[in-house]
Amino acid sequence: MAHLFDLSWRKGELQDRVGDMSQIAYARPCVLTEGKAKGVSAIDFNTGSGLRFTVIPDRGLDISQADYAGKSLCWRSATGEVAPAFFEPQGLGWLNGFFGGLLTTCGLTYLGAPCVDEGEPLGLHGRVDYIPAQEVAIYTGWEGDEYVVGVKGKIVEVSAFGPHLVLKRSIYAFAGEERLFIRDEVVNQGNAPTPHMMLYHINVGFPVLDSDSRFLAPSLAVTPRDREAEKGIESYDRAIPPTDGFAEQVFYHDLAALKDKTMAGVVNPAIGFGLYVAYRKRQLPYLVQWKMMGKGAYVMGLEPSTNYVGGRAGERAAGRLRTLKPGESAIYDLEIGVLPAREDILGFEKGVKALLGRRKTKFLKASDT
Repeated sequence: MAHLFDLSWRKGELQDRVGDMSQIAYARPCVLTEGKAKGVSAIDFNTGSGLRFTVIPDRGLDISQADYAGKSLCWRSATGEVAPAFFEPQGLGWLNGFFGGLLTTCGLTYLGAPCVDEGEPLGLHGRVDYIPAQEVAIYTGWEGDEYVVGVKGKIVEVSAFGPHLVLKRSIYAFAGEERLFIRDEVVNQGNAPTPHMMLYHINVGFPVLDSDSRFLAPSLAVTPRDREAEKGIESYDRAIPPTDGFAEQVFYHDLAALKDKTMAGVVNPAIGFGLYVAYRKRQLPYLVQWKMMGKGAYVMGLEPSTNYVGGRAGERAAGRLRTLKPGESAIYDLEIGVLPAREDILGFEKGVKALLGRRKTKFLKASDT
């Protein structure tokens, strides 16, 4: 049943009260018209619960913005939406079109810092976010007494004489709910084994993130990426006010899981508002936490990942690089949701503590990676 307006409704009860379900929940296509976003396709979603978000098919079906009851859930960079034609693959050029948003996908064959891997120069975070989706299909309708709004499509990362990976993506939500779901399947459709890396760059921003906000996760171990992160290891889970000259800090988390399920979130107890991600640890064994407390660049990244973010060459050397054989696939299932009130934050915090149990979080050094 759909839970709307503090009541539960069956299909027939809602149909009796509206001419079309778009009165309550919808997925609505549109086209952006200005600047570097001119001509970019978008799909606006509304679940009827207060959750709204925008999917960008021309940017890998990523999610450029999201809000709940008028309050933003994510950080958006000054670039805004940028058309895929502006992709700059070399070095840090990826950042020139990094809109932030609720979700930016990194991969499919590489991610993390620029490097040279087996003679191949690789830029930051991969190509997939800049590849327009194809065979895009919006779907809405009833599944029993649940009304679903969603989109499907595929993103093809291919070279004439190189890798041929296909990401089959579905993003959907149910009317009345304060969460959305992502199901991804990456298939090697080429004729040779291909490196595969995947990271979900979830960018939490104001007002979820503010001076008193906290990072919550059942961390068995926390490892700073580098010496800069080591300086902030004792306060990795606490936000500070926007700060001039803040140098980003990145931490790797090994999370506890129950029946393969784990979660992490950022909460602002002062206003009773938070955001979480839940996923399967076997699919995404590492959580990367990006802590950036700069003025204008004020963001906490929750980034479930197959790998660390030092670059593909380093992951190959460390033995963490996965290779997909021809015809082999990798599946990823995620849930991103809102914690709209203080009691929801308390419930999430209890869930985190239950996953961790009596175990204590270990703090490692950057050299341990």
